[in-house]
Amino acid sequence: MEKYFNTNTMDYNQAYERVRKLKNFYKSLSWYGIIAGILFFNEYFEHGTIDFSFYHGSILLLIWGIILVIKGVKLFVFDSSWEQRILDKELRKSKPKL
Repeated sequence: MEKYFNTNTMDYNQAYERVRKLKNFYKSLSWYGIIAGILFFNEYFEHGTIDFSFYHGSILLLIWGIILVIKGVKLFVFDSSWEQRILDKELRKSKPKL
């Protein structure tokens, strides 16, 4: 027997998992901002310019930033409500027309 999926409510486990992912994302984003600020402002105060090179951490910040963008898209764009909308759309397609 198939489990009935209620589209209006989210069970506790799903909500807990979503909150955990949000917390981890915001924590990573905060650390990214702190580290980027330290690297860029340190370079600016020492040399008066900001140098975007591998040796000054710019490439590492770029890679870290790309990873954060991917996580953010997965978390905010392709979340469970998106999945449910697509599932509902596909189910409507497969219903026989009367």
